[in-house]
Amino acid sequence: MSELLAWDFADPFVMDVDVPADAIDRLGHVNNARYLVWLEACAWQHSEHLGVGWDDYERLNCAVVAHRHEVDYLKASFAGETLRVGTWCSGNDGKLRFRRHYQIMRPADGACVVRAVTHWICVDLQSGRPRRMPPEFVRGYPSIADAPPFP
Repeated sequence: MSELLAWDFADPFVMDVDVPADAIDRLGHVNNARYLVWLEACAWQHSEHLGVGWDDYERLNCAVVAHRHEVDYLKASFAGETLRVGTWCSGNDGKLRFRRHYQIMRPADGACVVRAVTHWICVDLQSGRPRRMPPEFVRGYPSIADAPPFP
């Protein structure tokens, strides 16, 4: 259960992943690019859970797009394993920038496989240019109480 795992912050939003054979690279473990796919999928599920889905993005004519990923690959994972991807909103300046932390945990042994942070920027959907975050995003992406300082 996720509550028994050593999450970095309290109460993560969690998405389970069963590692498929096609996620495995020539080195015999999950390819690093596949972890990014799972991080993005978890971020979208969390966003929808928070009430900020694609329909809202279209209605508001804005979205948050990845500006930077920081990924630490800590342990290998393999086909057939179940992983838990956890995420938290960990910073929101209420203007342009939003930050999200992640962990990918392996419940079988309690290992943290990946730690990651994504820095997001609010953009206009039509032009792709940065724009001020609407109030719905400020409210919809609240920072967790124990988040590290937001620069």
